[in-house]
Parts: sequence; C-alpha cells; structure tokens
Amino acid sequence: MIVTAENKREVISQLQRKMLHWQGYQATARHTVRMSLGPVERAFPNGVFPAGSIHEFIAAAPEQAAASSGFIGGLLTRLMRQEGVCLWISASRTLFPPAIGAFGVTPDRIVFIDMKRERDILWATEEALKCSGLAAVVAELRELDFAQSRRLQLAVEQSRVTGFVLRSQPLRIGNTACAARWQVSPAPSAPEAGMPGVGLPRWRVELLKVRNGSPGAWTLEWAAGRFAPVADPHKQTVALPERLVPEQRTG
Repeated sequence: MIVTAENKREVISQLQRKMLHWQGYQATARHTVRMSLGPVERAFPNGVFPAGSIHEFIAAAPEQAAASSGFIGGLLTRLMRQEGVCLWISASRTLFPPAIGAFGVTPDRIVFIDMKRERDILWATEEALKCSGLAAVVAELRELDFAQSRRLQLAVEQSRVTGFVLRSQPLRIGNTACAARWQVSPAPSAPEAGMPGVGLPRWRVELLKVRNGSPGAWTLEWAAGRFAPVADPHKQTVALPERLVPEQRTG
C-alpha cells in the first residue's frame, strides 16, 4: 500500500473521531447545528460548532462587550431559526433590544431578566439551562470559576441548551469547564464603493481555547444574514490590557 498525504489525513481523522467518542463526545441532532462560521467552524471537533455547550466570552473593554453582544446575536440567529426563545440574564441590561434585529432575531423572542446580584444571575442561569424548551441562554457575569462553570456545563448536558457567558472586564481569568473561550473585538468595516457611511459589521474573532479543537483568530463580516470571512486578516483591533491576556495564548 502506497502511503500518501491523503491517506495520512484520513487515518488522523479516524483517530480524532475515535478519541472524541472515548472522551464522551456525542453529536446529537441538536448538538450539530450548522452556524455558517466558515473557517471558524472548522476549528471545532469534527468541524461542527458545539451547540448544547457553554461558551465563554471575555471582554476586556466596553467596546469588546458590545462587539461580543452583536456576535452572539448572529449566533442566536442560527440557534433560534426553527423555534424556541432565548433568555438574556444580566444585572444591568446594556443591550438595546431592537438592535438585535439587525442579525435576524426579533426582540420578542428574547426574554430579558434583570437581576441585582451576580450570585442571583448565576442561579437563574443554571436553572434556565435546565429547560430543554429554550434555544439558548445568555448570561452577563463578570466572574466565573471552574466549579461554577462545571455546574452550568452539567445542566446543558441534559437539556442540550446552548449557553453563552459574557464576562465584561473580569478581574481574574482562570480555567473553566466551558467548551470554548472567545474574545471578540470590533474591526473596521469597509464601506461599499461609491456609498457614504459605514459598511457591514465586522469582528476580530479569537478562539482562545476550544475543547478538542484548534484555537485561532479570524476576521468575520455579517453579510446577507450570515458570517463571512474577510480576505485580509490583518486589521487593526482593540489593544487588550496585558493583565487580561491569558498566559498561554494560541492563534
């Protein structure tokens, strides 16, 4: 048998699928929703966005928190395409509900819950993630430790609800049980030729950590109701404070 590069890739792919199976990774119908993330999606196990898991978003500055909210809105478009509603839980609602409509999600399908304390937000988030009738749950939490994230992950393993935890200016970034850790920054848009004003929304998307996947960084644009990769990845992004940059950073 002649060993070729194609044969090697197939052997590696088979081994990766077996390892995911041994580690308990199960791709259910609700777990394999296609998010149309282009090259970003290929960074996940088997090239599929891990729905039915907890995703952590780190926002080192207010502009990153705003960019993350918009990016999550694009993800909700896919998760809520068929049915279901989303709960958005926070202490100070910073999202302007009609703005989410720019990403194809009608505000009446998002239920906003305002809490006063972080521990109340954490409790409400865990209980919401147990409700299989929901499409997704978004929680704005500043701090999240491993034990807390593990409780959230255990909740979604039964319900298969997708959870997003948006951490704005956290004091400490440690290990969590989340399936992926994201950092989304605003990127300069490109106005259409001959047209005034700003262009389509763009983000610099970084996967800092991804379970059983490959971290990386990409520039994406929201166009025609979906994410599209931008040809030039070398765009100016928001500088991050050194104290919030993880020690081991890939991509």
